[in-house]
Amino acid sequence: MTRLQTRTATEVLVATRGEVSLAAPEYARTKLLAVLERLDEPVLEARVKLTQEANHAVAKPSIAQATIDLNGRPVRAHVAAATMQEAVDLLQDRLNARIARVRTHRHHRHHAEAPAAAASAASSAAGHEHRPQRRALDAEERRVERHKTYSLARQTAWAAVFELEAMDYDFHLYTDTATGRDSVIYRDGATGAYRISSAGPAAAAGSAPEAVPGITVSTAGVPELTAAEAVAHLDLGGRPFVFFTDATTGRGNILYHRYDGHYGLITPADQ
Repeated sequence: MTRLQTRTATEVLVATRGEVSLAAPEYARTKLLAVLERLDEPVLEARVKLTQEANHAVAKPSIAQATIDLNGRPVRAHVAAATMQEAVDLLQDRLNARIARVRTHRHHRHHAEAPAAAASAASSAAGHEHRPQRRALDAEERRVERHKTYSLARQTAWAAVFELEAMDYDFHLYTDTATGRDSVIYRDGATGAYRISSAGPAAAAGSAPEAVPGITVSTAGVPELTAAEAVAHLDLGGRPFVFFTDATTGRGNILYHRYDGHYGLITPADQ
């Protein structure tokens, strides 16, 4: 069986939301199959979601998201554009970039090499101008629309970077293997460099995550807040998320702005 025959045997499931044109799903399916046909790894699942925002004031109302299961490793890409065709084209490019990041990580791990984190941060930041536009809501209209609780993965700093890149996240909450502290890794908005911040006391020796070239570890304290206080910090700070130590549980939590204008809250499950 040829590579083309193997790859096209993978069904690409396309879901739509809003007034997506009838031609868009097939166009998206064709573009994603072009990505899959270049791969040597088995693709266990491939999904695309196309969303057309009804708000005509939004500059990028066409949103495309793809998730593939690359031999057990989820890889995701998420973009927005002025038209659905442009969004699908951008999605193809960004998914190719995410897959390349997965392969780079596997190469470094196999050869026990230190990753070129600084260079990868700059290249990974490219394309974030194609993120969906956040809907503007008055403060009194906003609410915590989604609350996710899950067991945090115990990871090294580099493994956390890999997760951030493979899943095309803006931030990633995890538990640092060396310190046992709940930590968040994200990109600096100005430089595109990776930054890590950790909840809990930072004064003790060995309490900081392992130093990795190209990754900055924050020495600033993480505030201890309630969820309501975190909302106030998020609204006043102008950042896309706030990382805080929950005043009740002592665990690291993230409150973030959703694209629909509301808030999302991520809390670790008890371990």
